[in-house]
Amino acid sequence: MLRRLCLAVVGVWLGLGAPASAQQTLKVGSTPTGIPFTFLDTQSNRIQGVMVDIITAVGKESGFEVQVEPMQFSALIGALTSSRIDIIAAAMYITEPRKQVIDFSDPIYTYGDGLFVAKSDTWEYKSLEDLKGATVGAQVGTAYVEPLQKSGHFQEVKIYETIPDIMRDVNAGRIKAGFADLPIVAYNLQQGRFPEVRLVKGYKPMVIGSVGIGVRKADGELLGKVNAGLRKIKDNGTLKGILAKWGLDE
Repeated sequence: MLRRLCLAVVGVWLGLGAPASAQQTLKVGSTPTGIPFTFLDTQSNRIQGVMVDIITAVGKESGFEVQVEPMQFSALIGALTSSRIDIIAAAMYITEPRKQVIDFSDPIYTYGDGLFVAKSDTWEYKSLEDLKGATVGAQVGTAYVEPLQKSGHFQEVKIYETIPDIMRDVNAGRIKAGFADLPIVAYNLQQGRFPEVRLVKGYKPMVIGSVGIGVRKADGELLGKVNAGLRKIKDNGTLKGILAKWGLDE
């Protein structure tokens, strides 16, 4: 009887002294060139930005940790569906074609495309028609490629891997104009990158969409956790603080 009591006491002591089980760590795909949403910080050699801060805060609220995996935008959905990553946290619009392949969280931030040209080009373009016959650029896999190609206005729509690649070619005069996520273009220009490029302020976006966090269609439980975490960081002001940190408003 005494022996059994001692064993029980030891068991309780061990249980109290044991560390809590480690949180689940999920792999998050993010791009290294989408500042301020996601980008590679050269000092820390880590992906940082709005979406990284958001998914980290969501994980904290919903009981999981994140391991950010850098990859090009065009590879994100394939990496998710093949289970190389568990979550997409990048400047990715929630669109109907993408929703056929993956699931998205509730919308997080809404914006449209920005048009940028060489600073020496002072024309105030309002629409795609104003650039008829020109060669323009867009990023592969974005929601802007198809509308540009289908418009029939352009001599050529060149496809680029990253937004900085487009901006470099506009800067160098190799293409007339580029179309990309407005906040990303604006942030690059505010930071003094591509000094010979300007954002056309009077241009009306051809596409307006909302970014969301992507998960596999089979991961309904994870989607529920992500949405619950998003609601919490919206309610407690964390989301507002993250957006303000990177120069974005709600």
